[in-house]
Amino acid sequence: MTKPFLVFASHNANKVKEIRALIPDYKVLSLSDLNFKEEIPETGTTLEANAQIKAQRIFKEFGKAVFADDTGLLVDALKGAPGVFSARYAGADANAEANMQKLLDSLQGETNRKAHFKTSICFINEEGKSHLFTGRVDGEILTDKTGEKGFGYDPIFKAAGEKLSFAEMSPQAKNKISHRGRALNALIQFLKESEKK
Repeated sequence: MTKPFLVFASHNANKVKEIRALIPDYKVLSLSDLNFKEEIPETGTTLEANAQIKAQRIFKEFGKAVFADDTGLLVDALKGAPGVFSARYAGADANAEANMQKLLDSLQGETNRKAHFKTSICFINEEGKSHLFTGRVDGEILTDKTGEKGFGYDPIFKAAGEKLSFAEMSPQAKNKISHRGRALNALIQFLKESEKK
């Protein structure tokens, strides 16, 4: 039996790998698999809006069931920053190291290190109807980077109730509690329910 396929509107190889591990029952095609090289500007003011912008652009291009996500790290002491700008917190061309360093510098001497990751997923089915799903994990920002796994802010984020940073966890352990894992689980449940109808 061939797996049903879904288009994931992303060029991010780390995200694609994580998502394929989370939904093994589907063949997930990335934008690279579709030879779509264009960068889609994330001009929304919310994570939900950015996810919708990306999903709509790819649906318009290919007319296939597609989902897109946008993820932000929201830090209480910084009034929710970096939030929607998480991927480019230290500048448009910044990498994860620069983003983490800017965040650590911004929290120097700060005792309230509470933060949460949030992922918003927009799924558009083949009829062009949109559905939104959200996942959230609460935790705190560490004072130093720890761990080699994961990507993005993982080395400085520890989920509530956990002893390890996201970057110290195995991918399987992280996926069980992560924001992206939770948003994807909501999407998977929706897809399963839809298939029964």
